[in-house]
Amino acid sequence: MPLWLVFLSLLLLIAAPFLLELDRKPVTDRTRRKAPGQFARLSDGVTHYQWHGLTNGRQTLVCVHGLTTPSWVFDGLIPGLTELGFRVLSYDLYGRGFSDRPDGVQDADFFVRQLDELLQDQGVGGDIFLMGYSMGGAIATAFAAQEPGRVFRLILLAPAGIDYSPAPLLRRAREWGWFGGWLWGLLGARHLRRGARRDAGQTRVFHDLPRRIRAETRTRGYLRAVLSSERNMLTGVQEREHRALKAQGVATLGIWGETDTVIPISSLGKLTQWNRDARGVVVPGAGHGLGYTHPDEVLAAITENLREV
Repeated sequence: MPLWLVFLSLLLLIAAPFLLELDRKPVTDRTRRKAPGQFARLSDGVTHYQWHGLTNGRQTLVCVHGLTTPSWVFDGLIPGLTELGFRVLSYDLYGRGFSDRPDGVQDADFFVRQLDELLQDQGVGGDIFLMGYSMGGAIATAFAAQEPGRVFRLILLAPAGIDYSPAPLLRRAREWGWFGGWLWGLLGARHLRRGARRDAGQTRVFHDLPRRIRAETRTRGYLRAVLSSERNMLTGVQEREHRALKAQGVATLGIWGETDTVIPISSLGKLTQWNRDARGVVVPGAGHGLGYTHPDEVLAAITENLREV
């Protein structure tokens, strides 16, 4: 093979993640025309949100999703939550769904600011129920620890911030600096689509999970957001926050999947060490996607917990 061809092949390989990203579609006003819900212009960008249930619901419940799945991840839970009388607010974190993809570090301060500004924009005051799934659990925990007077009850579904075991590719991308970023840009979309195909047979809510994730991976800025969150939001341990929540008297419910390998149920033991007032429930046979694979069991756990309110 001629030397110039070797050099060209190497150059194309190095440039491949950047070329793939340029080929992805940005989120634009035209893209958002097909989105349900509404949009709020916040300090870091546009946030997509939806209200569900009666406007005179007994209390507001806010849903915070995780690392890779936007707010539609709660579709299996929201009907049951509204039947319980809640007015439910769901929204897309920056970098996902129909929200903007701003530059910068995606850490706890970044996501807490988005949530705080959205609540202010919507005129939502204190005494909310706050539910976070996976990384959203860590965001909800950080928010509640900073604003305990505004959170009546914290509901955590397989929450990050305690024990966390990312997939090997994500771990390498997180730890290997610029080369990890290059590797994630090259292989991240394929990795996430493969995981969605694997999980599709387990969901009771939407069987088009691969299509939904494929749409995310084809949107510009999504992979960058996932990696930034992996590096800056998911590396911390929230012992201090959970101990503070106990001291501040914020009622906390944690729900885990029995077979979860991403956020293992060993987290439940640590949570109850840090906050002995926290309640813990394990859903038999459920993995990390318990909200869409076992929605009835999750809703049953929440309903039972509400009897203590």
